[in-house]
Amino acid sequence: MKNHTDPLYHKYKNIHEVNALNPTEKHELISRSFRLIMETMGLNLEDDSLRGTPNRVAKMFLREVFWGLSPYNFPRITTVLNKFEYDQMLVEKKIDVKSFCEHHFVPIIGHAHVAYIPKKKVIGLSKINRIVDYYARRPQIQERLTQQIMECLQIILDTQDVAVTIDVAHYCVRMRGIQHNESETRTTALGGSFKTCPHTRTEYFNSLN
Repeated sequence: MKNHTDPLYHKYKNIHEVNALNPTEKHELISRSFRLIMETMGLNLEDDSLRGTPNRVAKMFLREVFWGLSPYNFPRITTVLNKFEYDQMLVEKKIDVKSFCEHHFVPIIGHAHVAYIPKKKVIGLSKINRIVDYYARRPQIQERLTQQIMECLQIILDTQDVAVTIDVAHYCVRMRGIQHNESETRTTALGGSFKTCPHTRTEYFNSLN
């Protein structure tokens, strides 16, 4: 078994632990379990429209919406030396967030905004998107997701000067419970000078407008 590549795996493994099941075993168990759920609700699994649904759900869970549960799927990230000594804020906005609420297993959809001030290292812009997507592709709590993205980038970039803001709609609020369609939620994690320096913090939040 190869080593974990997710730099935060050991910190959060009490929440997302790797089990001993292989992908085929996981697929078969999820498919069988979801079939039981559908039958319990009174759906006819002999209907040609529903017959393949348990298999489709298992495939979706493992390959599409929850692939971030495996630390072995952490994206390959490389950094380069900051040879040009760029020392100003870099902000990447409107990074897609597609996640699932771990309380009700319904979507969390919106955007993340990520900023950092380089020291010795810089990172390709697309790598930031990949890190956001990796931590989003699992059952999540928005506060934890925000913190994980910041902590991961702090480790990779070897700097505390990282800020992450996430603006999303929770479909556990839109589709159930209070059922408010316009409700959105913002969370922010600030590190280093983004947290301690009022000017840097103000510049960051102004850049999001």
